[in-house]
Amino acid sequence: MQNREQKMLSVFCMPDHTHLLVGLKPSIAISDLARDIKAGSSNFINDSNWMSGKFNWQEGFGAFSYSRSHIDTVIKYILNQEEHHRKKTFKEEYIDFLKKYEIKYDEKYLFEWIE
Repeated sequence: MQNREQKMLSVFCMPDHTHLLVGLKPSIAISDLARDIKAGSSNFINDSNWMSGKFNWQEGFGAFSYSRSHIDTVIKYILNQEEHHRKKTFKEEYIDFLKKYEIKYDEKYLFEWIE
């Protein structure tokens, strides 16, 4: 991400998803950044032989924006994922976000959930 001049503020990986908080410059589209993060991390994981098969991210991503005043709260939320997901699955969490922020969606275009 450094070569794209974006600022990584927080990251936490769960077995079925990853949360990132990025200070995004307006010179890059979120879809381009997501593509580059997925490509770079897939290459790193595969080159490091961390798993027996080939690692691939599934298609798509979710992105939500937050104001600067919420940065500390979002970082704490991201770093507390293990505890958070003892109470709510990723699928429940993601659909709750879509509803909370009144984002229209069609279930067929959401992730392939690992349950």
